[in-house]
Amino acid sequence: MPDASRGLAVTALLTGALVWGVIWYPYRMLRDAGIDGVSSTTFTYAVAFVLALLVWRPWPTRPAHPCLMVGLAFAAGGCNLGYVMATLTGEVVRVLLLFYLAPLWTVLLAWTLLGERLNRFGAFVVLLSLAGAATMLWRPEAGLPLPRDVADWFGLGAGFCFALFNVLSRRARDLPVSQRILVSFLGVVVLGTLLGGVDLPAAAAAPAPAIALLLLTGGLLLAINLVVQFGLVHTPANQAIVIMLSEVGFAAVSSWLLAGETIGLQEWVGGAMIIAASLFTTRMDA
Repeated sequence: MPDASRGLAVTALLTGALVWGVIWYPYRMLRDAGIDGVSSTTFTYAVAFVLALLVWRPWPTRPAHPCLMVGLAFAAGGCNLGYVMATLTGEVVRVLLLFYLAPLWTVLLAWTLLGERLNRFGAFVVLLSLAGAATMLWRPEAGLPLPRDVADWFGLGAGFCFALFNVLSRRARDLPVSQRILVSFLGVVVLGTLLGGVDLPAAAAAPAPAIALLLLTGGLLLAINLVVQFGLVHTPANQAIVIMLSEVGFAAVSSWLLAGETIGLQEWVGGAMIIAASLFTTRMDA
């Protein structure tokens, strides 16, 4: 691969990490403008879905793997809705670190759903992830490593849904990337609607800057998915994981600058274990 293309792919992944590390901020702005988290997420992904239809113009054919596509849709819906709700109600970096327990869920789901053998690196990832989670969630007053609030639960649930989406994607690997993106966007819209996330009066009453932000965020969601997909296609998987983990750093800096958030030593120690477990997933196929 030429150096220029390799550098472009790395730039694409870093751009994706940057956007995902600060995507919480537009949703907080929309919340402050009177549009709740479920509604804003549903609307922005509806915009992304419509734009994606215009870009790809898919033929209306019977979908391949219909059951898998339903699973992909609802996994994507749970992932994205959970992540937004978590970052609206909790500390951004803490939520993101809990989200990055996804390698733990990926190993376990691949073992149970795909029949993949749990090799020594897989077992190590499980133990290290669990140790990191226990460290982060440890509550001295309760004597147990339990989520402390609803944001923790949302973060954990979003990470689980992200892992489920990745595992199901392996089973549907013959589906074009464009179809997976369309299905993931549609899943957010459908699940958000089922949860009552289409608050039309609130959106209609929102000021013009909030409406513009909804549209811009929806366009950004489509653009960044395309950019990240380019980076993933042209970068070895083990390098891509390392690059995308820079999202934690972007989130830490942005949440400190934009929201004045900081997290304590306990979270950083547990988070370091979780990030290390993510890095060790690159050795699991060795």
